[in-house]
Amino acid sequence: MINFNYETDFKLENEAPISSWIIDTISAEDYKLEEINYVFCDDEYLHKLNVEFLNHDTLTDIISFDYSVGKIIQGDIFISVERVADNARDFGVSFDEELKRVIIHGVLHYCGYKDKTDDDAKVMRDKENLYLERLATK
Repeated sequence: MINFNYETDFKLENEAPISSWIIDTISAEDYKLEEINYVFCDDEYLHKLNVEFLNHDTLTDIISFDYSVGKIIQGDIFISVERVADNARDFGVSFDEELKRVIIHGVLHYCGYKDKTDDDAKVMRDKENLYLERLATK
């Protein structure tokens, strides 16, 4: 089950197709979905979580808490829509494209992909692009 929650005025317009895309991605990676809760929030909300739970005093676009067991995906993904908007401007892409990239980025972490090294980040980016292309052709 995919749940979308909102702690800001932002509202995802197309929840059903986004949910299907996430589920298809998880399945394509040979995992099974238990539950993912997405929480869309602002910078302040996410910054508090970053400080409290990760001891990072910085702004970020996404924080994911992974409760998965083996190949069963379960977790909470917090996304700052303010940070996504700023990053979209910085990267020269639309808000919608950057938001979808961040949405699937969290899922890919649950599927075992990392992004701390340059090599891992490249693999992560390639996977993001693959699944963004799949969404575009739906």
